[in-house]
Amino acid sequence: MTTLDLIQHLVRFNTVSRDTNLPLIEYVATYLDGFGIESHQVTSDDGKKSNLYASIGPEESGGVVLSGHTDVVPVDGQDWESDPFNPQVKDRKLYGRGTCDMKGFIGTALALIPEMNSLSRPIHLALSYDEEVGCKGAPRMIRELSNNLPKPEAVIVGEPTRLSAITGHKGMVTLKTSIQGFEAHSSQTHKGVSAVMIAAKLVDTLNTMAVQLADVTSKDTGFEPHHSTIHIGVIHGGTAINIISRHCEFQWDIRCIPSDDPQTIINEFEKFCQDEVLPNMKHISNDCYITTETTASAPPFLMKESPASALMHALAIPAGDRYAPYVAEAGQFQAAGFPTVVCGPGSIDQAHKPNEFIDLEQIEQGELFLRKLIQRLSIC
Repeated sequence: MTTLDLIQHLVRFNTVSRDTNLPLIEYVATYLDGFGIESHQVTSDDGKKSNLYASIGPEESGGVVLSGHTDVVPVDGQDWESDPFNPQVKDRKLYGRGTCDMKGFIGTALALIPEMNSLSRPIHLALSYDEEVGCKGAPRMIRELSNNLPKPEAVIVGEPTRLSAITGHKGMVTLKTSIQGFEAHSSQTHKGVSAVMIAAKLVDTLNTMAVQLADVTSKDTGFEPHHSTIHIGVIHGGTAINIISRHCEFQWDIRCIPSDDPQTIINEFEKFCQDEVLPNMKHISNDCYITTETTASAPPFLMKESPASALMHALAIPAGDRYAPYVAEAGQFQAAGFPTVVCGPGSIDQAHKPNEFIDLEQIEQGELFLRKLIQRLSIC
């Protein structure tokens, strides 16, 4: 099976994060078993999703972990020109959900397994779930890798970087703020507390904090944008236009550069809620409240000089001119003590969009990159 065939086969598995990835995982396990390679699954608590890891080559230290996430973002509401889960090649581009983010990398690694028959140091595959919803799946697999694998030289997280070596990315915290107000007729605003209007005030405060972060952060952090960000993505609230709303909630995230602590931002927001807003709400009704909970988090990544970046240099992989603006699992590998780098085929500019694609040239370059890695790990 060619690399293109394998990538297309993986894309046909609908592994949107809200759904199971088990059919894809079972396919990969069967594929590996065909080469006599034992794989290990690390499942979610509900058993509906699973990580998978496997080792090819001798049980020696100094190997390399090839890491990729199996889940993809939804296609709901997007205007696709073709079936996102029936990949098509057109004008030397492979179209489909997950082609660049990041089944292109996974498929390339799997396709080259027949060439990994003379390794003197191992290649480890590490496939995760739920990366797209807060990097929730990888940590339990990383714990097993730490306990069960001989210490590797490097981890390569194959996010789409156009095959440049990225040594930093932002961290992320996702949060949900819930407001309970007090219902009344909309003509009697003095007798009620509008949860929707309180939410608007809190959103405005977060926007002010976001502007302040941009203003006080040095321009030379290496990130684009150069500062930590705050973004409100979803708001739900209210019952009818003539009812002062009892409930409203909004979901937001903080994307932090490594030098910023997201908890400082959260604490400042919480203080504003409790000291400046809630007392006036409780003056109308003691049942009013504002709560904020963390729904997911992933640490930042910054590892300029490491065995992983040295490996990229030895393989003649160019260094990226900036750090990644997105969040990946590299920070989780770094936190567990693994030298890590982010490098994979495709461009992040195409990820999460309708008509996502990867250039066939990038797949070919990805094959060349992994063949150079295989050759290096085959030298005694």
